[in-house]
Amino acid sequence: MFFLAKLTDVFSIVDITYIFYSTSQWVAIESNSGYLTYVCNIKFKIMKTLIIVIHPDLPGAVVNKRWVEELKKFPDRYVIHQLHECYPDGKIDVHCEQQLVEQYDQIVFQFPYYWFNCPWLFKKWLDEVLTHGWAYGSKSGYKLAGKTIALAISVGVDEADYLPSGTYNYTLAELLRPFELSFGYVKADYQPPFTYYGIEYHSTAEWIEKSVQPYMDFLNAL
Repeated sequence: MFFLAKLTDVFSIVDITYIFYSTSQWVAIESNSGYLTYVCNIKFKIMKTLIIVIHPDLPGAVVNKRWVEELKKFPDRYVIHQLHECYPDGKIDVHCEQQLVEQYDQIVFQFPYYWFNCPWLFKKWLDEVLTHGWAYGSKSGYKLAGKTIALAISVGVDEADYLPSGTYNYTLAELLRPFELSFGYVKADYQPPFTYYGIEYHSTAEWIEKSVQPYMDFLNAL
């Protein structure tokens, strides 16, 4: 038997056999028991990983496009949320984004790394969504507290360029410190990132395909 319930509903489910994501506000639930038992102060969580993809031109992308294609093969495990597709004008629905991330305990931000930073829409997302009173502050409840957060990054140059002795003098881990600090500040469980280098110089089909399994292994290990 299937049920349709709002993500904001408060309930526990007896004898769940399958849960799958439907939209940003609704979830369909299959249960052998055939009924829902409503219990106060128990919030429903979607047992999937939310992948927030930030790429200004995903159809024209190389490795990020291939990663998304692979993720779509496993709708029972991953929910893909494309920021540029949802907000082409850059106007982020803050309340909607906050409601979305509250439903997941594992969140991965996937994006290309250029100009030693993330795409602009991700920075805007951080500025606008991680608000005082929701993400941090004495009365916020720290809505991201304890959630596993990770970055999945494609990098144009080779890994050797991101060494103290390399072209850019710093490691990528050092350059990503602002993300580690930001998510640590809101009490999230920030994990080391997944990085795949050399896309600018080695954008062959073989090199791209070589990235897929390590990325999936990374997600499975979160």
